[in-house]
Amino acid sequence: MNKNLYLVKEHTGIFKAANNYDIYDPETGDIVLECREENMHWITKLLRFSDIKRMTPFDIVIQDTGGRQLLRITRGAAVFVSKVSILDANNTYIGGFDQKFFSIGGRFKVHDAQHRDICELKGRWTGWDFRFIDNQDRELAHISKKWAGLGKEMFTSADNYMLEISDRVPADDVRRKLIMGAVMCIDMVLKE
Repeated sequence: MNKNLYLVKEHTGIFKAANNYDIYDPETGDIVLECREENMHWITKLLRFSDIKRMTPFDIVIQDTGGRQLLRITRGAAVFVSKVSILDANNTYIGGFDQKFFSIGGRFKVHDAQHRDICELKGRWTGWDFRFIDNQDRELAHISKKWAGLGKEMFTSADNYMLEISDRVPADDVRRKLIMGAVMCIDMVLKE
């Protein structure tokens, strides 16, 4: 997770319950990470086809192409706001997100393992434009939607987006992992 630019492509499907993504290096076109939601209860699968889809729990694993877990993103059922946990390769809690109540466009406070706010995810209500802003009002990362074409957009639930992480976030910084985890959550928490 030391790259600065990623293309996130959601798997297409007309009737799909799970959210699965491939994460590409846009410079080479190679898949560098895979994001899978595999262990889903049958009740959750059923509820994913209802109006309460955004409230259902999720447990997503981001892994390298060899199948080794790098991150795990979990959330229980959500009624008004989401509280998402991010775990590392050893399933140790490294941080999470708390959705702001009554935010227009979607906002998350991103915190570290000690629950200190380290940045905020701010989005535009009218589209796919999200920014991670630190406590000094500097942009750490930007997420924008990459259009998939009319047929794909109308008849599937697939989204593609670009994640660009600023050079000011060091390669070994935990914020990179939290940002990657948040990217997977935007679609399921705010956009579904």
